[in-house]
Amino acid sequence: MKVLFVAGFGPIATDVPSSRRFYSDGLGLQFEEDGDYLHTENVDGAKTLAVWPLTQAAESCFDSPEWPADLPVPQAWIEFDVEDIEAATQELKDQGYRVLVAMRKEPWDQVVTRLLSPEGMLVGLTVTPSMRSRD
Repeated sequence: MKVLFVAGFGPIATDVPSSRRFYSDGLGLQFEEDGDYLHTENVDGAKTLAVWPLTQAAESCFDSPEWPADLPVPQAWIEFDVEDIEAATQELKDQGYRVLVAMRKEPWDQVVTRLLSPEGMLVGLTVTPSMRSRD
């Protein structure tokens, strides 16, 4: 597997207004808002920094706003853009990792495979065409 870059990182929020206050008022970060999804592409170190509501993370993995009770609730997410999403997905499956969603195409043309890390972080392997040409 070849990881190209960190496509995004951020907390997963169960209380978006509190998270908004902390990250915007407390830390002074300026976010664009897409409903409850708060994001910025203006913080060095990651292509995107975003507060992702748990309901939306669950929807992305399970097509339901409810996180399954039998899985740890993730506190954060990270996405790694990879050279070959099919090979990366198969490599993780071959190593015995439980893939929550495999090669799902999102409405913004990103293709993503998601799983939980041993620490309980929601990890995405992605191909994000809009980020491929950015420096």
